[in-house]
Amino acid sequence: MVTKALVLGATGGTGTVIIAELLKRGIETVAFGRSLPKLEGLARSLGHPAGLSLKTGDVFRPEDIVAAADGVDLIIHSASVPYNEMSAQLLPMAESVMQAASQLGSKVIAVDGIYPYGRRTNEQPIEEHYPKNPHTRKGQVKLAFEQLFFSPRWERSPRMIVRLPDYYGPTANEASYLGSTLAAIAAGKPAFFIGNKSVPREYVYLPDAAVMIVELALREEAYGQNWHIPGGGVISGEEMVRIARQVSGKTKPVIPLGAASLSLLGLGVPVMKEIVEMLYLTREPLRLSGRKYEALVGPVPSTSFEIGITETVKEIMKRGR
Repeated sequence: MVTKALVLGATGGTGTVIIAELLKRGIETVAFGRSLPKLEGLARSLGHPAGLSLKTGDVFRPEDIVAAADGVDLIIHSASVPYNEMSAQLLPMAESVMQAASQLGSKVIAVDGIYPYGRRTNEQPIEEHYPKNPHTRKGQVKLAFEQLFFSPRWERSPRMIVRLPDYYGPTANEASYLGSTLAAIAAGKPAFFIGNKSVPREYVYLPDAAVMIVELALREEAYGQNWHIPGGGVISGEEMVRIARQVSGKTKPVIPLGAASLSLLGLGVPVMKEIVEMLYLTREPLRLSGRKYEALVGPVPSTSFEIGITETVKEIMKRGR
């Protein structure tokens, strides 16, 4: 049973929607982050709910996590590091989180992606037992993260990893490929689109993902495993741009970025250069199966792209006023 949760990376795109879903279910929630102004902004955006408390600290310091976790029986690790710092920082951050969780004896859920799987072997949606054969540096680091996370060193803490494909939604930011694209369209500015706009890819709407993550968090039998959090089908970048433009009423150019463009931009913005090795996922998209989730919980929540993109763009436009 979960009565109180601590969410690391609270002001990020996934952390924000997970907190909203936990509060909706009456679960007392502690939002943890480095910046008090950002945490206060989060509380304001949620209407200052009574069940929410704010704690500042450094996720790389287990003692900060423990100090924020009084009475907590679940830690949701949705904190992230910049692409260009992943190789150096991902595992130390995981070590810190797991040291804290082990000391507390709390459950832990890590929010992660699909990089450890490597290239697909066919176009069928993959299940959780699909082999992990990462051929990129980021995929290898992510696989090492999984191995550290499920290490027997942390046997006091029930654990699970939830894996999301690319995502979008009103809370998505630059950590999402689509976040900055939809924000620029909403603002009536020229936008970039990572990869080929004509290739249909899987995206999950973040409020749907939050429902699935919390559903799994509340089931004891879900721990000790990986879980897929699939999206509501596939859609091309061209179709996403069409919907977003229709909602915003603005039609500034949306420029696709390939390897050469990203490498050039990377001279000034290191994160852009780091995206290049992951471009294979925009040419050969990997899809996640929801069969395991359906067998335990029930139907996968699936907001249509028309509704999800509309809600996302409208919310961004409202915030920009």
